[in-house]
Amino acid sequence: MAQPSLFTDGPLLGADFPLPLDRPFTTRQAADLGVSRSVLSRLHRTGYVRRLLKGVFVAAQVPDTLTLRVQALQLVVPAGTVIVDWTAVWLYTGCLPFGHHLEVPPVSVFRLPGRGRLRNGLCVSGERDLRPGDVTMVDDLTVTTPLRTAWDVGRLSHRDLAMAGLDCLLRTAYFGKDELTGGVERFGKRRGVVQLRELAPKADGRAESTGESVLRLRWLDMSSLPPPRPQVPILDDSGRELYRLDLGVEEIRFAAEYDGEEFHTSDADRAHDRARREWIEQHRGWIIEPVRRENVFGLHRDVESILSEGIARARRKLGSSGRG
Repeated sequence: MAQPSLFTDGPLLGADFPLPLDRPFTTRQAADLGVSRSVLSRLHRTGYVRRLLKGVFVAAQVPDTLTLRVQALQLVVPAGTVIVDWTAVWLYTGCLPFGHHLEVPPVSVFRLPGRGRLRNGLCVSGERDLRPGDVTMVDDLTVTTPLRTAWDVGRLSHRDLAMAGLDCLLRTAYFGKDELTGGVERFGKRRGVVQLRELAPKADGRAESTGESVLRLRWLDMSSLPPPRPQVPILDDSGRELYRLDLGVEEIRFAAEYDGEEFHTSDADRAHDRARREWIEQHRGWIIEPVRRENVFGLHRDVESILSEGIARARRKLGSSGRG
């Protein structure tokens, strides 16, 4: 049995770790080389490894790349299947659905019609009609093209996830907004096309996180409010960009920002956010409303009132200050 204490003598996994340090591995491969599930769980909990997919891990020091994601999927995707939906989004972009930075979703693959469903512990599967032009090869993996992936995610995902997926794919510039909207009516009699018709024109590749995408969707749903601009630049006195605000209305200097758990939880993150926002508010006259997951999601969300009240406050401030 491998001695787990040796794996964690340094700041990162060292050469004594019996699995590759430059590519993904499965829990089965780890067990075969003496790294039990309990040891692997401890390494994951303490940050020495990170989970890429269900049952697939990689050393923490390995950077996220398309090649890494391909290698991870090669370990678990069955032959004769097509990678689809959010697994395809992740492969192309590295984006995960909101809330999944700590726990990744299962792999989504489909067989072509007539080949039946897969049933195993790693994959969610089913059947779907795909044209030859809807699929492509990424290394030796068969995947729906980025555009077909966008149409499927836009139709078949929960509305919030659909908006986030469309934004992620547009951000990578695999296709343009006109291509996205121009193909919607191909699915005119298919499930979810009403949602796709609504969301495709709203998709925006400037969104930098899935939570930010849903925040923008909440804002756009409130048609009485002025629509937001993503990634509003804040300039210094010489015109150079200092900061960006997630979503804002420049005419009234109101912004809202989504503080996700992954990058806005530590004391250092919070201190940086606070200092940045205080400077923008004091020196550029903005009102900035930070929102978190509980404000945007769930039965008790209050983002709509936060936006409405913040915009009203910004209008009053604009008038009283004599700006504009």
